[in-house]
Amino acid sequence: MTSFTILTTGCAHNFSDSEQMAGLLKEARFELVNDVDSADIVIFNTCTVKGPSESAFFTNLEKIKTQYPHKTIIITGCIPQADPLNPKLKNYCLLGTRQIHKVVQVVEEALHDNVVRLLETGEMPPLNLPRVRRNPVVGVVPINLGCLGACTFCKTKSARFTLQSYPLAEIKREVEHALKDGVREIWLTSQDTFCYGFDIGTDIVALLKELVAIPGNFMIRVGMGNPDHLPKIKEGLVEVYKHPKIFKFLHLPLQAGDNTTLKEMKRRYTAEEFISAVCDFKEAVPEITIMTDIIVGYPTETDEQYQRTISAIRKTMPDCVNISRFWPRPGTKAAKLELLSGDVVNHRSKTLTDIFHNISKMQNERWQGWIGEIIIDEQGTQEKQWIGRNFAYKPVIVEGNYKLGDVLQVKIVKTTTFDLRGERLDG
Repeated sequence: MTSFTILTTGCAHNFSDSEQMAGLLKEARFELVNDVDSADIVIFNTCTVKGPSESAFFTNLEKIKTQYPHKTIIITGCIPQADPLNPKLKNYCLLGTRQIHKVVQVVEEALHDNVVRLLETGEMPPLNLPRVRRNPVVGVVPINLGCLGACTFCKTKSARFTLQSYPLAEIKREVEHALKDGVREIWLTSQDTFCYGFDIGTDIVALLKELVAIPGNFMIRVGMGNPDHLPKIKEGLVEVYKHPKIFKFLHLPLQAGDNTTLKEMKRRYTAEEFISAVCDFKEAVPEITIMTDIIVGYPTETDEQYQRTISAIRKTMPDCVNISRFWPRPGTKAAKLELLSGDVVNHRSKTLTDIFHNISKMQNERWQGWIGEIIIDEQGTQEKQWIGRNFAYKPVIVEGNYKLGDVLQVKIVKTTTFDLRGERLDG
């Protein structure tokens, strides 16, 4: 049997695409293996959001091509979709982000040494494709493709395009199917969950109300949503977040705490609106875990403007901060700007990281002595070490003989900068 492996980088949406491609290939009687060495076919599912990610892909591609010259290589995802004329991709079969349901066709052509490129964007992959789940207790469900933004630094829109939402009924059926498979966590993913449904006359609030009404013992994690859409949905979203089936986890990217910088980035909200939104969620759901994203070293940002980002972080006290250094992405407006010096960017990054670590440590200390349930959804790095999530999606490390999907009653006996440590109380 011809074997394949899929090397995936990027967001949850990319991993969902890989699950579906694996499901289609398995259904077509190809064998999924976990390592390049034993695979006849190597499929790269790529990410273009950051320069280092793209560079790492091309380095790995060259390494595998050199080490395994006779393997069939196919490149899918955001890099070929956004940059199909890149000369480094010239001799490879390419599969675009909206053509993943045709992966079997591309693989069969590649095995016959035919170079094909399916990059059309006029359709959406069906939601109900077969899957091989990366994690058997996590169901990753895309709810829309693309976004409504025009950020100067982002290349993702050239790979995922403008907003196109899946019908609510189709998403509900996919969630119900995942639950029948034994899934305990539903991850709703897209490039921007908060604009879901704006193109089809509905919204994320209506979707969540339908999903929490599905019978069963499961939790829903809402993926990243941009602040500019909150004025349309915030009241309803805050209310539905109180439901026990919704993880108290909000991923709301700030990117910069200065309004001039936000305007330069073409982010359609102010720092004050971001701060107000976080405060509203924290008032309604005090235990909520807040995650945000910050770009350090945006070319037009002055030291004074950067200090406003520090101020916004101190005011909102997010539990998690994804800190990304600015990387000029080819084809974006910001790529034409003159870069700040490396020393300035390094200093800002280190300062912000130190502040975030202090905040994260303090936020986790609030959970000392907490007693409650966690769902085991990941194996730890050490023997008999497992990671579970509580209702606020806080990672809780426990030791013992468990399996994915187990629900444990634990007490938090220790906290660190990045996680909670628990001891099982029952059994």
